[in-house]
Amino acid sequence: MRFRVLFLLLVVSCATTEQPPQDIHQDIHLAPSAPQDRPHRISGSRPGDALAKWRALVAPYAQRAKTTYPAAKRRYLAGLPPQQTFFVTTLLRDQHGRFEYVFVVVQRIADQSVTGQIATQVTLLRGYHDGDTITFPEAEVVDWMISKPDGSEEGNLVGKFLDTQSQVH
Repeated sequence: MRFRVLFLLLVVSCATTEQPPQDIHQDIHLAPSAPQDRPHRISGSRPGDALAKWRALVAPYAQRAKTTYPAAKRRYLAGLPPQQTFFVTTLLRDQHGRFEYVFVVVQRIADQSVTGQIATQVTLLRGYHDGDTITFPEAEVVDWMISKPDGSEEGNLVGKFLDTQSQVH
C-alpha cells in the first residue's frame, strides 16, 4: 500500500512539472509611428578594438537591460497582449572580427537559448540576412524590446542610448 501511494505521488508530481516551452509564433507588429532603426558604425585600427570600444560605450545600458530581461522574458513566455512583439538584440560576429548589433524576433526561449528571426537588415556581415532564423545562448542577449501597437517601445535601453549619440566613431 505504501509503495502504491508513493508511486501515485511520484506520478502526480511528474505530471504537474512545468513542460518545456513551446515555440511561440509572433507576428511582427510595428506601428507606423514606431521609432526607426538608426545604424551606427564604430571602427578601430584592429578588429577587437571596435568591439571593446562598443562594449565600453554601452556597458551601463547593457547591464540594466540584463537586469530587467528576466521579467520581460517571463511576460513573453506567459503571452504578450495582441499586437505586441518581443525582440532581443545580440551581436553577430564574423571570422574577420567584425560585428553587427541586430534585433531578433523571439520565437522560442528554452534551455538557456534564444531562437528567432533576424529583424534587421544586416549590412556589414556576410552570411546573415533579414529573416534568417538563428539560435544563440541567452547569455549573449545584449538588450530586449517589446514593441507596442501605439508605436511605443519598452526596453531597448542600448538602442535608445545609441540613438542619442550624435556621432559614434
